[in-house]
Amino acid sequence: MKTALADVYRPEGALGADDVWEMRLYVAGQSRKSLAAIANLTRLCEEHLQGKYRIEVIDLLEQPQRAQGDQILAIPTLVRKLPAPMRKIIGDLSNTDRVLVGLDLRAR
Repeated sequence: MKTALADVYRPEGALGADDVWEMRLYVAGQSRKSLAAIANLTRLCEEHLQGKYRIEVIDLLEQPQRAQGDQILAIPTLVRKLPAPMRKIIGDLSNTDRVLVGLDLRAR
């Protein structure tokens, strides 16, 4: 049985076709910007990563210690954990083009 090179070698952090994007969204309770960020991220993921993403929403009002790990300075902040490299996008994610470029889902 032949194995394609792409199946054998994968650069560190690169994802295969079946891998899942892992993202964390840091928010502050039910604020308008937090709710908008959750809605915008969910919509973008459904449109561009359907079935291939996982979003962890972290409410810093309930878990403020979680901000330290990803060095969160503003909220809402989206952190793309996978695929590497890690990327951060600050804001309510309403600028679709900017978010897609920031996530490397669209060329600059």
